[in-house]
Amino acid sequence: MADLSSLKDLGTTQESSAPAHVRKVDAQGRSYATGKRKNAVARVWVKPGTGKITINGRDFPVYFARPVLQMILKQPIIAAARDGQFDVIATVTGGGLSGQAGAVRHGISKALTYFEPGLRGVLKKGGFLTRDSRVVERKKYGKAKARRSFQFSKR
Repeated sequence: MADLSSLKDLGTTQESSAPAHVRKVDAQGRSYATGKRKNAVARVWVKPGTGKITINGRDFPVYFARPVLQMILKQPIIAAARDGQFDVIATVTGGGLSGQAGAVRHGISKALTYFEPGLRGVLKKGGFLTRDSRVVERKKYGKAKARRSFQFSKR
């Protein structure tokens, strides 16, 4: 019986000594994260600055011309009340514009939590840290598309 209690004590000390979310910053003072959505993958760096967002070397209103995509991009920064405090540099590949905007949003959210772990609760509650796993369903044989059948002809 004494052995079991000592094992329980060991388990609790390991759990309490496990590090909470720690700050991850590189030598240049940036935090890095990878965001994903559909087939798009975004590599995102966040550093303290004036609020400039650069996507693939272009300003974000030029790259994402649609206002909806610009809004999606800024959601985690506004939710964290850090508008105009961080510069964001992102390189994004794959997918279409909508998927790329979602990937950059996911990457910004993760990078913000690495830079400032206290923001994790706010961003998690907003659903920004969860990778949206919905992808296009594959085409099946004997079908025109994923689910659509060929037109039926009685005669």
